[in-house]
Amino acid sequence: MKQHDLHALLDQAHQYANDYIDHIDQRPVYPDAEALEALNDFEQAMPQEGTDPAEALALLHRSGSPATVAQTGGRYFGFVNGGIHPPALAAKWLADTWDQNAALRVMSPVNAKLEDLCERWLVDLFNLPKDSAAGFVSGTSMSLMCGIAAGRNQILQRQDWDVVSQGLFGAPEVKVVLGEQAHGAVFKALSILGLGKDRVSLAPCDDQGRIIPAELPELDEYTLLILSAGNVNSGSFDPMQELCDRGRTANAWIHVDGAFGLWAAASPTTYPLYQGAELADSWSVDAHKTLNSPYDSGVILCKDRSALINALQATGAYLEFSEHRDGMLYTPEMSRRARAIELWMVLNTMGKKGVAELIDQLCQRAKQFANGLEKVGFRILNEVDFNQVLVACENDRLTEATLSAIQKSGECWCGGSKWRGESVIRISVCSYATTEEDVERSVGGFVEARNLYKC
Repeated sequence: MKQHDLHALLDQAHQYANDYIDHIDQRPVYPDAEALEALNDFEQAMPQEGTDPAEALALLHRSGSPATVAQTGGRYFGFVNGGIHPPALAAKWLADTWDQNAALRVMSPVNAKLEDLCERWLVDLFNLPKDSAAGFVSGTSMSLMCGIAAGRNQILQRQDWDVVSQGLFGAPEVKVVLGEQAHGAVFKALSILGLGKDRVSLAPCDDQGRIIPAELPELDEYTLLILSAGNVNSGSFDPMQELCDRGRTANAWIHVDGAFGLWAAASPTTYPLYQGAELADSWSVDAHKTLNSPYDSGVILCKDRSALINALQATGAYLEFSEHRDGMLYTPEMSRRARAIELWMVLNTMGKKGVAELIDQLCQRAKQFANGLEKVGFRILNEVDFNQVLVACENDRLTEATLSAIQKSGECWCGGSKWRGESVIRISVCSYATTEEDVERSVGGFVEARNLYKC
């Protein structure tokens, strides 16, 4: 492809992207039947000879764009999926053109510099110990595994067992304590890391999903204590100050799962939910959830830099490490995209004040949603302290039917869940793009959906 052909193709992509952005609010939030049927346009055997790039791109926009879920609009409330901050989108376009490998500084000096800055800025934003390390991974599932691996290895090191050289065969036992409402990704990480999802000690939780401190199992220096900053259903936070104080006294390794909730640290309004979490040893967070960085933006933070490096170490005679930051030391991957570029753009263009305002805005919209639904007869089942709202009708049958109608309507999109044995509609307010008008329109959509089955 000649350079002028590439310019024309990028111009074409730019035109399609602008068209998508300009019409996002007019699209059904979930693709309709016609859009889903059009996906069959992609059905073909792999071409013997390549398709013309302009034709392929046109097909992608014509039949692909209508079949997307409008997560970048203001009325998507499913799965704690944030929107995309516009400056970060622009940075991602440029970063994709750069196509940097973030493994080593020698591969990408600019990425190494931006990772270093993002690390320092995040440590400051979350009020963590000054030398805490950050690794930039795909999402919270991966950051959980990194933090738990570092904690596992340190606990076993205290018992004179080196996991890196000796593995886990015959290793001393690691006690794992977490709340009974912990996210499924935590149990998955424990399983993958050989700690066993069925061997953990589960702490009872209250009616909001928070660990009850009085019923916390005994802790010691061989314990991995995992706390939740943002219950995936209710949005509640474990009592951080009390539980972290107890963990520190026992010399347990404390990991905070803060996929979307760790950002509460950024706002004076929500900081009390977070306070005490800075006393932990490691933290997992996703910059896509809540902060609205593009996808593929998980972060593992660890107070003990050497513990994180040792858990994720890799060697090779061909590797050229530097006296500066080499990103692969802090992640399981070697070759990976330069994730810190978009994150730097979000943090740089928002600043501390902008991040705080975003957190407050999401919380305000969630409260608006809860109040609006309650006024028209829906039941709100959680204390709306952050960005999550749990909604139910008079009975499970009506709740499930209403949710199905909402999802089919295209007005907005929410997910379903079970909460304390009851079917619920789960609203996650995560996008900067959600306006007061979006919430009002969505509340109206709830009423219309329920009325379909009440008539």
